Amino acid sequence: MRHLRLARIGAALLLVLAACQTAAGEPRPVLILHSFGPDFSPWRAIAGHFREELIRQSRSSVDLYEVSLQSGRFGQSQDEAPFIDYLRALFAGRNLDLVVAMGAPAARFFLQNRSRLFPTTPLLVTGADERTLDDMVLTINDTAVGVWFEQARQIANILQVLPDTTTIAVATGASPIEQFWVANLRRAYEPFTKRVRFEWLNDLSLEDMLKRVANLPPHSAIYYNHIHVDAEGVPQQNAHVLSRLHEVANAPIFSFVDSNFGLGIIGGPLVSTKRLASQSAAVAVRILSGETPGNIKTAPLGLEVPIYDWRELQRWNISEARLPKGSIVRFREPTVWQRYRWVVISALTTVLFLVGMIAWLLFEHHKRRNAEVESRRRLLEVMHLSRTAEAGALSVSFAHELSQPLASIMLNAEAAERLLEAEPPNVARAKEILGDIRQTDGYATEIISHVKKLLKRRSEVEAREFDLREAIADAMQILVPEAKMQNVALRATLIQRPLPVRADSIHLQQVILNLARNGMDAMADIAPNARRMTIRTTLLGDSTVEVSVSDSGTGIPEAKLSEVFETFYTTKEQGTGLGLSIARTIVETYGGEIRAENRPLGGAVLRFTLPLLRPASTLGSGRDVHGQRTRETELHYIEGRSGFDRGRRVARG
Repeated sequence: MRHLRLARIGAALLLVLAACQTAAGEPRPVLILHSFGPDFSPWRAIAGHFREELIRQSRSSVDLYEVSLQSGRFGQSQDEAPFIDYLRALFAGRNLDLVVAMGAPAARFFLQNRSRLFPTTPLLVTGADERTLDDMVLTINDTAVGVWFEQARQIANILQVLPDTTTIAVATGASPIEQFWVANLRRAYEPFTKRVRFEWLNDLSLEDMLKRVANLPPHSAIYYNHIHVDAEGVPQQNAHVLSRLHEVANAPIFSFVDSNFGLGIIGGPLVSTKRLASQSAAVAVRILSGETPGNIKTAPLGLEVPIYDWRELQRWNISEARLPKGSIVRFREPTVWQRYRWVVISALTTVLFLVGMIAWLLFEHHKRRNAEVESRRRLLEVMHLSRTAEAGALSVSFAHELSQPLASIMLNAEAAERLLEAEPPNVARAKEILGDIRQTDGYATEIISHVKKLLKRRSEVEAREFDLREAIADAMQILVPEAKMQNVALRATLIQRPLPVRADSIHLQQVILNLARNGMDAMADIAPNARRMTIRTTLLGDSTVEVSVSDSGTGIPEAKLSEVFETFYTTKEQGTGLGLSIARTIVETYGGEIRAENRPLGGAVLRFTLPLLRPASTLGSGRDVHGQRTRETELHYIEGRSGFDRGRRVARG
């Protein structure tokens, strides 16, 4: 018998536990009943915080429903039956675990119609001042988390912050709840009527209210209660109304609730909607956990520590020294140092770093410039030595070339003496001989002049504009004796049009000499009648000229084509390996390029390019911009004469 009784008790406990688990797993339905609507202040802020806190604090899931009591705006004259029927239909067959009345109108409606709606559902009233609940009878199934703020303290705060205030305009609406507050506020403000004049705006439409606050007398302030419905019965949204008041008001605005803070009010001791919502959610959780609502007693919330909007203090020139001790100032704009401290520190650090970098770069630039000057000086010295070496190598051919005109001058001079000593003297013939002497002397002088220019030492590069053809012609004059000595058929084929470049003419002359001498040396081992060298100019496009020096020698090994311009590279037993390297340095200094390649039929060709100072298409005839050849001038050595025939023009293309 005893075992049977224990078995029944165990089964009952299992059933209760299963029921609890089932209940715990299902969402707890909670209805939030708004007094006017979900967007009316301060209930909008309270409801938002309440939803968050209820979900956060509840151990089980919550199923929230929200409906609005629209008739609360207009009093009891409205027929509430349709709304009651709507609620009954909405929750037909479902049991609500809790009804939360957001504001006194919603609480009053629910208490009056509870028997027709949800007779056994607990009620939690929040968002209502204790004074608005005086005429309500709360049962053991009801509780409230209310507020109680000292209305007189609001006026005291205004007079402390603005001691010169003589007029306070009270902005509030005309709904039943707001009419209740007008009467309540009048009683609370009675002690201050001897010091300031109160102007009540509740009997105005919103537009008239805006006009009035825009034209308040000096030393005025505005106390904004709330405006749910204006005197014309038009519902108003708090944020919109407060924003419009802030735009036109000629006096600072104060209020009582923190949901208005940051929207244009000065501040002061305010009701905390977040704290109210948090306490209300805690009570709701206790009710949902099974506690009897009537046994839950919560002290009404008062005003918090005063907080002020720094922007409004600045706008109305209110000194922070007037604020109550312990006040909190929000939205303070940081000072320039506070706002840009790290930017300034970063900027200063960057500036110091840049100054250091600039100083270091200037130092390095100075060192580099000195090094460049020294390098340039040494390069010029090497180039001069290279030219001297070339002149030395050509000295035999120069001497041989000069011996002919000197011998000719001697023979002509002797012949002229004989003609003048004859009887009668042959003066006419003597004059002809003297002309030949003068012409021959000019040729010798020209050879000596070219050699002197080649040997001239220079401390700086003398870059100037000149016709590239002049440098080629001068180089050819120097090369003629050597070509005769080595039995080389030397020819230059130059474009007829000018080729303006900017460079040192002696440097470019040295390049051509180096390339030509290199080619002559490459032809030393082939038959004399097969030694041919051509110097040619070609236009590449409209802005570049190419000079090529080709020979009929043995060519360059393919593996060495990319090395021939390297410093100290040479295949000659007595070579220095500087000639072609110096040629590359000179060409690249003036913005050009140099390269070597082998000719298909034997021999090599060395090419270098230079930029033209003006487009080729503007320089007259020659090769056009499309690369089509027109006319060229051909200079070539004629056996038996000194120099080149410059008058022969060959049509090409």
